[in-house]
Amino acid sequence: MMKINFDDFNNIENFTQNFLLTWEHSINDLKSTLHVAELFRNLHKQGKSFRQFDTGLAVSIFRDNSTRTRYSFQSAANALGLAVMDLDEKKSQIAHGETVRETANMLSFTTKVMGIRDDMFLGQGNSYMREVGEALDLGFDEGTLHQRPGLVNLQCDIDHPTQSMSDLAMLKHHFGSLDALKGKKVAMTWAYSPSYGKPLSVPQGIIGLLPRFGIDVALAFPEGYDLIPDVINTARDNANNAGSEFTITNSMTDAFTNADVVYPKSWAPFHVMEKRTELLMNGNDKSLKDLEQECLINNSSFTHWECTEDKMKLTKNGSALYMHCLPADITGVSCEQGEVSANVFERYRKETYLEASYKPFIIAAMMFLMTVDNPVEKISNLLKNVNN
Repeated sequence: MMKINFDDFNNIENFTQNFLLTWEHSINDLKSTLHVAELFRNLHKQGKSFRQFDTGLAVSIFRDNSTRTRYSFQSAANALGLAVMDLDEKKSQIAHGETVRETANMLSFTTKVMGIRDDMFLGQGNSYMREVGEALDLGFDEGTLHQRPGLVNLQCDIDHPTQSMSDLAMLKHHFGSLDALKGKKVAMTWAYSPSYGKPLSVPQGIIGLLPRFGIDVALAFPEGYDLIPDVINTARDNANNAGSEFTITNSMTDAFTNADVVYPKSWAPFHVMEKRTELLMNGNDKSLKDLEQECLINNSSFTHWECTEDKMKLTKNGSALYMHCLPADITGVSCEQGEVSANVFERYRKETYLEASYKPFIIAAMMFLMTVDNPVEKISNLLKNVNN
């Protein structure tokens, strides 16, 4: 039997119709998402439906490979009663020069929500999502669209809000409550990978979100592996406003020391992603290959940035929670040497899978809160079914 705190739902309100960056949303928005996601998850565990729609479409656009997020978006849409269209841009008129405004409107006549993943080009992904949002606003204002679809960021160059919110849900579950997270230390660290072009959005999502809930975040990376400066400033501001700590170190060991949670994850340096974006946009394949080789050589200087049993012993009581967005580069399993040793990953395999299991319900909660009318009434009706 699940336990429901009815007070959690008293302040639930509709979102604005875009969820693009967590730090653009109020704490109440974020808590509402967590509470609704938890309700949906528990209803699903009981085999009970939280379907909201009899008709409608959820459109996804993935400009990068995806397993967990693609599955989670489709699962969320299905659970709410929406059919899913996964747009293949190569088979659409976008390939023939169709404008963003036209594409956004043509895909939205019966669409309740749209999800976009665009993380390959620094400075482009989030901007593209905002251009789509503006096109949807204009289509609705002009009367082309009788409803304005919600828009969910499924990962961009700046943030990965569905991932960071799933991570926060996992932390709430692990430590028992949001209040219990205050003063906990999370080590968000770079880790070695045999590949070079991994997005910045996962670590940026963590540092932008967790300090707002009183969590102390230690960001660690080798010199030169900086994140986007504006996001660093946002993380500092959020920590100052919440009374939490946000620190930066060039030592993985320092970050792990007395940490309650560790999140070792590879990413490409900010300046490299800037250069990579320029070369990709210009179709400069030779220079792109040269950049890749240069970065791989540089990465090889930091193979000791690996989450090992020895480093885990530095954490609080030697038992910090290991987290990862997956897939992890596992030494001796998925690669010769990577982000995490095989024994550490295997010990926390269940926890990482549980972490991933929150994402369908987080996305469903976002869809729900940006599309339904009278969410408190709808939640009340769902709560009546909890024990029936």
